[in-house]
Amino acid sequence: MAQVGANMEYQEYKWAYSIMDSSKVSACLISMLLIVYGSFRSLNMEREARERAEKEREATLLGGKPSTASSANNNVQTLSTMQALCFPLGSSVALLIMFFFFDSMQTLVAICTAIIACAALAFLLTPLCQYAAGGVGGARVCGRYSGPELAAALLAAAIVAVWVLTGHWLLMDAMGMGLCVTFIALIRLPSLKVSTLLLTGLLLYDVFWVFFSSYIFTTNVMVKVATRPAENPMNVVARRLQLGGALRDAPKLSLPAKLVFPSMHHQGHFSMLGLGDIVMPGLLLCFVLRYDAYKKSTLVCQMGQVPGPRSMGSRLTYFHCSLLGYFLGLLTATVSAEVFKAAQPALLYLVPFTLLPLLTMAYVKGDLRRMWSEPFIAPTTGKLGADFDV
Repeated sequence: MAQVGANMEYQEYKWAYSIMDSSKVSACLISMLLIVYGSFRSLNMEREARERAEKEREATLLGGKPSTASSANNNVQTLSTMQALCFPLGSSVALLIMFFFFDSMQTLVAICTAIIACAALAFLLTPLCQYAAGGVGGARVCGRYSGPELAAALLAAAIVAVWVLTGHWLLMDAMGMGLCVTFIALIRLPSLKVSTLLLTGLLLYDVFWVFFSSYIFTTNVMVKVATRPAENPMNVVARRLQLGGALRDAPKLSLPAKLVFPSMHHQGHFSMLGLGDIVMPGLLLCFVLRYDAYKKSTLVCQMGQVPGPRSMGSRLTYFHCSLLGYFLGLLTATVSAEVFKAAQPALLYLVPFTLLPLLTMAYVKGDLRRMWSEPFIAPTTGKLGADFDV
């Protein structure tokens, strides 16, 4: 009887046990770590760019020759209002192209994905290679790339090559993580207005293509595209050159548009999280982290010293608020997927849980007007405004 009662209790609360599965816990933790790392990587790049610009100005004033080394900040792209409005539309067009013409262009898609993922992995691995080299950049090759950067590029190329040969999910996840960190670090949102427009548009995009696309196209377009494997380029080469052996039997490739987390307790069970569900909220968290740093530097400049002990309210930064909201949104999306037993548009939960608390907190603190339009422009001209030009 006790065993029967335990089984009944398990069936009643099965959804609660499911959300504690190792695959779902891994998805939550890794996505949050990627956002935190990408945001701080972006902030560190920004700080280094300012320090480099300051040294070049000093060298110019002293009559020296400025450095010709390329700035990491040159690769940063700041989204405009129009780009934020057009992004969901462009994503919809790309999704439809992949849905209708994937079979005829899958080899090209796989090759382009491998090239982009290789560059993203190199970006992700560069700090690790710099740390292994003792924190020194080393001599630059052709005036642009240091030894650790070349080592990271070679390591990334090796990972991508092994992925092409084996199609292993772990290597696909590594490539996806590189893409997440690269996009979060190199794409910036200039204001809360642009952030709100972008995330609201993507929420509508995600909801439509997950919930309503099946009524028009007789299938879930988002899930179909995300889970469709691509023909391995090695197979194409082997057929063209009439080669046999392992090259001809290379597995199909599951493209790194998602992160896959297999369960340790249920064989064959896995959780899947799209890269957009990490990158897009991650861009918002990167923005608020930069604003927190700017606000702190403004306070230090005005006071002339580092602030003393702070209250609980001041310790809760916008970044902490948004990161907590992301966790709660991801948890809600996971529970909804278990309850309804169907794929859920994660942005339907992630956007309100990150954006609404942020807007409320900014309104309460009196920062909403400034964050909405020109968050990084100092109210009065001075040295601080020049030093924190983002």
